[in-house]
Amino acid sequence: MKTDLTPELAATIEEAFAKRDRANMGPTIAFFEKLLTEHPDNPHVLYEVGGSYDTAGEEEKAVGYYERALPGLTGETRRKCLLQYGSTLRNLGRFDESLAVFKDACAEYPDSDSLRVFKSLTLHAAGKNDKALATLLLVIADKVDSAEIKRYEAAIRGNADYLANLS
Repeated sequence: MKTDLTPELAATIEEAFAKRDRANMGPTIAFFEKLLTEHPDNPHVLYEVGGSYDTAGEEEKAVGYYERALPGLTGETRRKCLLQYGSTLRNLGRFDESLAVFKDACAEYPDSDSLRVFKSLTLHAAGKNDKALATLLLVIADKVDSAEIKRYEAAIRGNADYLANLS
Protein backbone atom coordinates (compact mmCIF):
# COMPACT_ATOMS: atom_id res chain seq x y z
CA MET A 1 0.00 0.00 0.00
CA LYS A 2 1.44 3.34 -1.05
CA THR A 3 1.04 6.03 1.57
CA ASP A 4 3.27 8.69 0.06
CA LEU A 5 2.17 11.78 -1.80
CA THR A 6 3.24 11.40 -5.40
CA PRO A 7 3.23 14.48 -7.64
CA GLU A 8 0.25 13.00 -9.49
CA LEU A 9 -1.74 12.43 -6.31
CA ALA A 10 -0.84 15.89 -5.03
CA ALA A 11 -2.08 17.43 -8.30
CA THR A 12 -5.33 15.42 -8.13
CA ILE A 13 -5.94 16.53 -4.53
CA GLU A 14 -5.15 20.16 -5.35
CA GLU A 15 -7.47 20.16 -8.37
CA ALA A 16 -10.35 18.67 -6.36
CA PHE A 17 -9.75 21.07 -3.48
CA ALA A 18 -9.84 24.05 -5.86
CA LYS A 19 -13.21 22.91 -7.28
CA ARG A 20 -14.95 22.39 -3.96
CA ASP A 21 -18.11 24.29 -3.15
CA ARG A 22 -18.30 24.94 0.57
CA ALA A 23 -22.10 25.27 0.29
CA ASN A 24 -22.41 21.84 -1.35
CA MET A 25 -19.69 19.48 -0.16
CA GLY A 26 -21.41 16.31 -1.42
CA PRO A 27 -19.47 16.12 -4.70
CA THR A 28 -16.17 16.81 -2.95
CA ILE A 29 -16.83 14.16 -0.31
CA ALA A 30 -17.77 11.67 -3.03
CA PHE A 31 -14.61 12.49 -4.98
CA PHE A 32 -12.31 12.02 -2.00
CA GLU A 33 -14.12 8.87 -0.82
CA LYS A 34 -13.58 7.40 -4.31
CA LEU A 35 -9.94 8.53 -4.27
CA LEU A 36 -9.55 6.75 -0.93
CA THR A 37 -10.70 3.48 -2.51
CA GLU A 38 -7.92 3.94 -5.07
CA HIS A 39 -5.37 4.87 -2.37
CA PRO A 40 -6.45 2.95 0.74
CA ASP A 41 -5.01 4.24 4.01
CA ASN A 42 -3.07 7.02 2.28
CA PRO A 43 -2.76 9.63 5.04
CA HIS A 44 -3.01 12.55 2.61
CA VAL A 45 -6.25 11.25 1.16
CA LEU A 46 -7.59 10.38 4.63
CA TYR A 47 -6.87 13.97 5.68
CA GLU A 48 -8.78 15.33 2.67
CA VAL A 49 -11.76 13.05 3.30
CA GLY A 50 -11.82 14.22 6.92
CA GLY A 51 -11.51 17.85 5.89
CA SER A 52 -14.38 17.45 3.43
CA TYR A 53 -16.68 16.00 6.07
CA ASP A 54 -15.53 18.70 8.48
CA THR A 55 -16.36 21.48 6.01
CA ALA A 56 -19.77 19.87 5.45
CA GLY A 57 -20.47 20.09 9.19
CA GLU A 58 -20.13 16.35 9.73
CA GLU A 59 -17.52 16.61 12.47
CA GLU A 60 -18.19 13.17 13.95
CA LYS A 61 -17.21 11.55 10.65
CA ALA A 62 -14.22 13.85 10.20
CA VAL A 63 -12.61 12.89 13.52
CA GLY A 64 -11.98 9.28 12.54
CA TYR A 65 -10.34 10.25 9.26
CA TYR A 66 -8.10 12.78 10.98
CA GLU A 67 -7.08 10.21 13.59
CA ARG A 68 -6.21 7.67 10.90
CA ALA A 69 -4.29 10.25 8.85
CA LEU A 70 -2.16 11.87 11.55
CA PRO A 71 0.40 9.09 12.17
CA GLY A 72 1.40 9.15 8.49
CA LEU A 73 1.56 12.92 8.02
CA THR A 74 4.53 15.23 8.37
CA GLY A 75 5.31 18.89 7.84
CA GLU A 76 2.72 21.41 6.76
CA THR A 77 0.03 18.82 6.05
CA ARG A 78 0.42 17.41 9.56
CA ARG A 79 0.20 20.92 11.04
CA LYS A 80 -3.01 21.61 9.12
CA CYS A 81 -4.50 18.25 10.11
CA LEU A 82 -3.70 18.85 13.78
CA LEU A 83 -5.36 22.27 13.61
CA GLN A 84 -8.48 20.90 11.94
CA TYR A 85 -8.61 17.90 14.28
CA GLY A 86 -8.28 20.07 17.39
CA SER A 87 -10.88 22.49 16.06
CA THR A 88 -13.28 19.65 15.26
CA LEU A 89 -12.91 18.24 18.76
CA ARG A 90 -13.76 21.72 20.08
CA ASN A 91 -16.85 21.88 17.88
CA LEU A 92 -17.93 18.53 19.31
CA GLY A 93 -17.55 19.87 22.87
CA ARG A 94 -14.54 17.65 23.57
CA PHE A 95 -12.55 20.53 25.04
CA ASP A 96 -9.99 18.56 27.07
CA GLU A 97 -9.07 16.47 24.04
CA SER A 98 -8.94 19.57 21.86
CA LEU A 99 -6.66 21.37 24.30
CA ALA A 100 -4.37 18.33 24.47
CA VAL A 101 -4.13 18.29 20.65
CA PHE A 102 -3.35 22.01 20.55
CA LYS A 103 -0.83 21.78 23.38
CA ASP A 104 1.09 19.04 21.56
CA ALA A 105 0.68 20.73 18.16
CA CYS A 106 1.97 24.07 19.47
CA ALA A 107 4.98 22.26 20.94
CA GLU A 108 5.59 20.50 17.62
CA TYR A 109 5.04 23.69 15.57
CA PRO A 110 6.00 26.56 17.91
CA ASP A 111 6.01 29.14 15.11
CA SER A 112 2.44 28.42 13.99
CA ASP A 113 0.26 31.42 14.67
CA SER A 114 -2.86 29.65 13.41
CA LEU A 115 -2.43 26.85 15.96
CA ARG A 116 -2.19 29.39 18.76
CA VAL A 117 -5.27 31.27 17.52
CA PHE A 118 -7.35 28.08 17.28
CA LYS A 119 -6.06 26.98 20.68
CA SER A 120 -7.41 30.26 22.04
CA LEU A 121 -10.82 29.44 20.55
CA THR A 122 -10.80 26.13 22.43
CA LEU A 123 -9.72 27.84 25.63
CA HIS A 124 -12.60 30.28 25.23
CA ALA A 125 -15.11 27.52 24.47
CA ALA A 126 -13.89 25.66 27.56
CA GLY A 127 -14.59 28.74 29.69
CA LYS A 128 -10.92 29.61 30.12
CA ASN A 129 -11.37 33.14 28.86
CA ASP A 130 -8.33 34.63 30.60
CA LYS A 131 -6.02 32.05 29.04
CA ALA A 132 -7.72 32.49 25.65
CA LEU A 133 -7.12 36.23 25.71
CA ALA A 134 -3.55 35.74 26.95
CA THR A 135 -2.85 33.44 24.00
CA LEU A 136 -4.18 36.00 21.53
CA LEU A 137 -2.26 38.83 23.18
CA LEU A 138 0.95 36.88 22.66
CA VAL A 139 0.15 36.30 19.00
CA ILE A 140 -0.39 40.04 18.66
CA ALA A 141 2.82 40.90 20.50
CA ASP A 142 4.77 38.40 18.42
CA LYS A 143 3.32 39.14 15.00
CA VAL A 144 1.71 42.55 14.69
CA ASP A 145 4.43 44.80 13.35
CA SER A 146 3.16 48.29 14.06
CA ALA A 147 4.72 51.16 15.95
CA GLU A 148 1.76 51.29 18.32
CA ILE A 149 1.95 47.60 19.24
CA LYS A 150 5.75 47.68 19.54
CA ARG A 151 5.52 50.71 21.85
CA TYR A 152 3.30 48.74 24.24
CA GLU A 153 4.77 45.29 23.66
CA ALA A 154 6.08 44.92 27.21
CA ALA A 155 2.69 45.87 28.64
CA ILE A 156 0.89 43.49 26.27
CA ARG A 157 3.21 40.65 27.27
CA GLY A 158 2.85 41.54 30.95
CA ASN A 159 -0.93 41.44 30.68
CA ALA A 160 -0.75 38.15 28.78
CA ASP A 161 1.40 36.67 31.55
CA TYR A 162 -0.97 37.97 34.22
CA LEU A 163 -4.03 36.57 32.46
CA ALA A 164 -2.38 33.22 31.74
CA ASN A 165 -1.63 32.77 35.42
CA LEU A 166 -5.09 33.60 36.78
CA SER A 167 -6.81 30.61 38.38
